[in-house]
This record gives sequence, structure tokens and C-alpha cells, in this order.
Amino acid sequence: MEKRDILISFFLPSLHGGGAERVIVNLAKGFSAKKIHVDLVLAKAEGPYLVELPKEVRVIDLKSSRVSTSLPKLIRYLKREKPNVMISSLSHANIVAILANKFARTNTKIVVREDSTLSLSSTNSSSLKGRIIPFLVKIFYRWADVIIAVSEGVKEDLIKSAGLSSDKIKVIYNPVITPELFEKTKEPVPHPWFAPKEPPIILGVGRLTKSKDFGTLMKAFSLIRKDIKARLVILGEGEERRNLENITKNLGIENDVWLPGFVNNPYKFMSKASVFVLSSIFEGLSTVIIEAMACGTTVVSTDCESGPREILEDGKYGKLVPVGDYMAMAQAIEEILTGKVRYEVPKSVLEQYTLEFSLNQYIKLLFENGIYKYEE
Repeated sequence: MEKRDILISFFLPSLHGGGAERVIVNLAKGFSAKKIHVDLVLAKAEGPYLVELPKEVRVIDLKSSRVSTSLPKLIRYLKREKPNVMISSLSHANIVAILANKFARTNTKIVVREDSTLSLSSTNSSSLKGRIIPFLVKIFYRWADVIIAVSEGVKEDLIKSAGLSSDKIKVIYNPVITPELFEKTKEPVPHPWFAPKEPPIILGVGRLTKSKDFGTLMKAFSLIRKDIKARLVILGEGEERRNLENITKNLGIENDVWLPGFVNNPYKFMSKASVFVLSSIFEGLSTVIIEAMACGTTVVSTDCESGPREILEDGKYGKLVPVGDYMAMAQAIEEILTGKVRYEVPKSVLEQYTLEFSLNQYIKLLFENGIYKYEE
């Protein structure tokens, strides 16, 4: 079978802004560029990343209100199109993909990507669905042909929390760094704070959720403001917006904090920030740390499970601070802003997070599992 005969399908709830969605879009573009047929199957075809897809990637809109209700349509799609492999992402979508393939009874191989530390995400979840996901993962992931963990930490958590076999789980880092990323860093930011000779910018990026703990970053910023004239920008949208806006008012920093919401191009902000801060309680890998490093921005991160320590190599390429410790975070940021601490990240370190490197890992994985014969 030549590569033009291969059909790889990706399954996601939607393309609303997030790390997992960004990764799947990058993979879809990468496989398509290698002349492999790609279908992007969405429970609902909506979200800002839709416009980034090349015309060669076929978008299949299941027009379902929820991922769970897309199951019958996904079964019909698998029976009709019979893709060689379906790659799904996000735990609840992974479970639906596995079930759909069971009912469809085709030869499609199912590869599920796990990008979250399940034991922590379930513990910190406020919904019933979030709390029972690890139980469902333990039951259904055994039926997947391959499980891809986005970090060694995620792999270890899957083994411990879901009792999955180590042999079935492969670690492939996210394809974060693309040629387009570097092009997008050159775009200007049309905001007066980013003009020359303005105070330094401290940047955070992520969904405005409790797990990202931007409140701790705001507390750290309020301490920094006592010593250094600086500004805080947090890119992202979510249910915690009102709470975070109240925190800025209570801390008296609202005039120096900007929450612009979701932006299509965070890289132009990253490349112009003085320091990037990840304040999360838990992560899977943390795509935004890698993106910030690629943009040449120094990183301060919580030492959360899992990802940051792995990416920063035990603090060799950025500062690690305890989770929830705003005083330690403030001190680390100040040390960078005042030039007391500097970090250099070699290009060789970033290579493992490039699209080409990740694509080669995926192709190698598909070879090893006999999913299809791939010929250059």
C-alpha cells in the first residue's frame, strides 16, 4: 500500500482553542503534507483552528451537541470510510472512538492520545464526568491498539492510576514547533504596552480554569509590583474570568493586568514578553512552555505533575517553583526581570518538539504496529 492509498482519521470534540486541538491540527497538516489522505472528524465542526486547515484535509462534521451523542454517527463514518487508523485525543473522545470502532467492526486501528495526568485531573474536577474518567479509561483503553502519552509523567500516571501495561503505552512529545510559529512571532502586537521602552511584560497563556491557577500568578505579580514597574498579560478564556477579574481588583492591580481572551496567535505575545509563567496545578506536558522556549522567552513554571520538570530538565532551562507558592514565584520572576538569573536553551533541546520529529515518531510507531505499509 502506497501512502496515497492511506487514510488517517483524527477524532476530536471540536477545534475550540486548546493545546490538544492545536496538536491535532499540526499533525493533520503534517500528514497531509506527506501526501497522506487525512480526515478530521469532529463531533461539532466549530472553533478558531478550523481556518488553519489546508484544503487537502477533509473535515467531517458529525453535527452532534456532545461527544457522547456523536457515537452512532462515528460508527457510520467508520463503516463507510474504513480509515487505516483513527487517532483520537482528549479522554472522553478517546473512549467514544474506542467504542465506535468496536461497534463498527472494521479493521481500523485505534490510537488514543492522553495529554493529561488523569489522577490529578480527576481529583481536581468539579464534574461527575471528570471524576469517573479514570475508571472508564481503565476499562476501555485496553481495547485501543496503541496509547500515546505526551510525556513520561503521563505514561507513569496511566500505569499507576489505570493499571495499563507499560508495553502498550508509547511516549511521543507534542508537535509544537512549526515553521509557521516562527513566522507568527514577527507579527506586531497592536497594544500600547508592547511599544518600545514600555515596562516589561509577564505573560501567562491557557484556559481560564482553576487548574491553571492564574490567581497565584496574580498574587505573585502584586508582590513584584512593589519593587518593579511591570505588567501582566494572560491570554485565554474560560469560566474563571470573573473570579480572576475580581482578584485583580482586590489586589489593586487591575490597571496593570490585561485579559484579552483567546487569541489565534499567542506567539507574537510570547516573543515580546520578558518572562513566561506557567502557574498550573497539574499538566500533561505543557505545550505553552515549549512554545515560549521556541520564542526565546525565559520560563518560570510550577513544578507540577507532569511535564514542566521534564521539559526544563530539572530546572536547567527554566526556573521551577512549588505549586501554589506565589512568594517563590514572585522571587523567581524578579530574578529574571533584574537579570540575576539567565537561561540558555540549545536548539538541539527544542528539536524533539518539532512537527517533523513528531511526525517521524508517529510514522515509526505505525510501522511497528503493522497498521500499514508506508513507502516513500
